Amino acid sequence: MPLVKSWVASANAPGCDFPLNNLALGVFSVGDGEPRCGVAIGDMILDAAAAEEAGLIGLPGGPCLDVPFWNELMEAGPVAWADFRTQVTALLAEGADRAAAPFLVPMAGAALHLPFLVSEYTDFYAGRNHAATVSRIMRGADSLPPNWLHIPIGYNGRASSVVVSGTPVVRPLGQTLPQGAEAPVFGPSRRFDYELELGAIVGTPSQGMVSVAEAEAMIFGYVLLNDWSARDIQGWEYQPLGPFQAKATATTISPWIVMAAALEPFRAEGQPREFPPLPYLRAPRPGFYDIALSVALAPDGGAETVIARTSARELTWSAAQQLCHHTTSGCPMNAGDLLGSGTISGTTPDSRGCLLEATMGGREPLALPGGATRTFLEDGDTVILRGHAQGDGYRIGFGDCAGQVMPAPAVPAWARGDAA
Repeated sequence: MPLVKSWVASANAPGCDFPLNNLALGVFSVGDGEPRCGVAIGDMILDAAAAEEAGLIGLPGGPCLDVPFWNELMEAGPVAWADFRTQVTALLAEGADRAAAPFLVPMAGAALHLPFLVSEYTDFYAGRNHAATVSRIMRGADSLPPNWLHIPIGYNGRASSVVVSGTPVVRPLGQTLPQGAEAPVFGPSRRFDYELELGAIVGTPSQGMVSVAEAEAMIFGYVLLNDWSARDIQGWEYQPLGPFQAKATATTISPWIVMAAALEPFRAEGQPREFPPLPYLRAPRPGFYDIALSVALAPDGGAETVIARTSARELTWSAAQQLCHHTTSGCPMNAGDLLGSGTISGTTPDSRGCLLEATMGGREPLALPGGATRTFLEDGDTVILRGHAQGDGYRIGFGDCAGQVMPAPAVPAWARGDAA
């Protein structure tokens, strides 16, 4: 599919993340104004709420953009999603009458907010390369758990932890077991890490089990996702029930939702598997996307360095398979549910999606320009995730997914056990 040209000139530039083919959805504000629904177009934002109020956008169910989140459009269903894209494309396409011009806001002067109300959050473990490398770090061999080959493994996380790009992330406090110690201690995590992931947003609710094809139709769109992880807290607490506080600090997402329809031309096969999925998990068509991904790290006050490049094709379980499996117990899914893919890594050292892998558990420090090294994140470090799908003369981007690590809070005297 070629570039669809817009009368917004910046949207037609080859390196632009937000051409007319994309129509990414966000929530923005300017100055002291209230947050509003907006659509990214080039280096501008279409004030979608104002356009709807002016009658330039209208959906059969009535107004749904008069709130500072996109959940109401999600709940209107897939027909409304397609209708919305058609209407906005007509407003902004080359040759249109430019009636939407008064509703364009420069992106550079806008603050971006969480684009949807997160109902629930589930994080999966769908990257085989990541799972194999972690096994090699922990057990000395690429031995995956037998169930990993047959089931999308995941855990239910904290929806309250989800924050928009640019939100500072405070280093967590927690309980850890230092190497060689017999008893745990309480204090700041010393092995704080990022995880490069893709997040899928459920747009329509379910009751009972759904098929992979039905699950695919339920997915409204995608965001980049950083599942910040305290590896030392995780190593002490996760047996036998899995992640808890180690994954509850923050989950950063990119500020723009790329609707599933915008990614349709980039559908691709994922990674091969040893065993075919059980019948209920078999997909009628490829369920992955050819999205180039990268991780950059910027020390406090320093320039950023790209430390990893990989692709969303490195996943083994698709978002639709994850969503299908999530419903098998009868678990209802809600509009606004967020599904994390799990860390996305390639097979080479420069394609690993977290520092745990990139430094082989801290044993092989990562070199940065100027002689600095990292085993895990230091206070002041900023991690930036980026991603885009490359089309014919255009790209579909997500915007930056960034967060800076702030120092842990002081441990209160009562938590240290000090006498009053």
